[in-house]
Amino acid sequence: MENLQKVKEAWDQWSDTDFAKYRSDERIARLIAKPESAFHETTYAMLQGMIPNLQGKRICVPSSGDNHAVFAFHLLGAKVTSVDISERQLENGALLAQKHGWDIEFICDDTMELSKLQSGAYDLVYTSNGVHVWINDLHSMYRNITRMLKTDGNYLMYDVHPFTRPFGDRTDQITVVKPYDSTGPFGAIPTYTWRMQDLINAMASSGLRIKRVEEMYAEYNTYWFEVSGEREKLSKEELDKLYQWEHNPLAAIPQWLSIHAVR
Repeated sequence: MENLQKVKEAWDQWSDTDFAKYRSDERIARLIAKPESAFHETTYAMLQGMIPNLQGKRICVPSSGDNHAVFAFHLLGAKVTSVDISERQLENGALLAQKHGWDIEFICDDTMELSKLQSGAYDLVYTSNGVHVWINDLHSMYRNITRMLKTDGNYLMYDVHPFTRPFGDRTDQITVVKPYDSTGPFGAIPTYTWRMQDLINAMASSGLRIKRVEEMYAEYNTYWFEVSGEREKLSKEELDKLYQWEHNPLAAIPQWLSIHAVR
């Protein structure tokens, strides 16, 4: 409980500082103009394959964070529930929804419990980038995600590929900063770097059936430095080289992971 409180307090603070930029008028306007931009292209193609028409579908987004996926699902016609441990993130998301007249449900709950969420109610549960690092009990998370899904309901995840976790950010050579099987907790605000087997075993043991796995390499606007804002400091030549494994060995390692599973 103490660790969860640290995570909650950190995100309540970050919501008004580091993550305020994700609620800018410019970013939200881009999202409204093109809702699918909230998803990696490969992940969105998987979504279209499993549910071609989202109109009226019930979707839950646990650990909803910046709520971009939540807003996108709503704009694509779904009935969406946004769940997060951070009350401040939810308050800021709800203010944006109110401003634009979006009918979205916001619930404060722990993704490892989801006790406020109805069983067997959702057509899709979606978790996005940055969820799993905050989860100390994957099995509890996936048991509750499975519980919430309708029979034959879908789960879709998008997150950093575990294979990137042992390596540092140097782009001139591969540097190992930790063993692959060292999963945490790390830091004063505890985070975890789960392996492929941890994710897949937790899904399988919960009763989910794995249907498809996609491993995505670095592409423009999807690399680690793009999120941090470092891209703006690079010339086009420097940027191009970062996507070529001959110049940047990290580009030889898949950066992103998407998994589709069914209850």
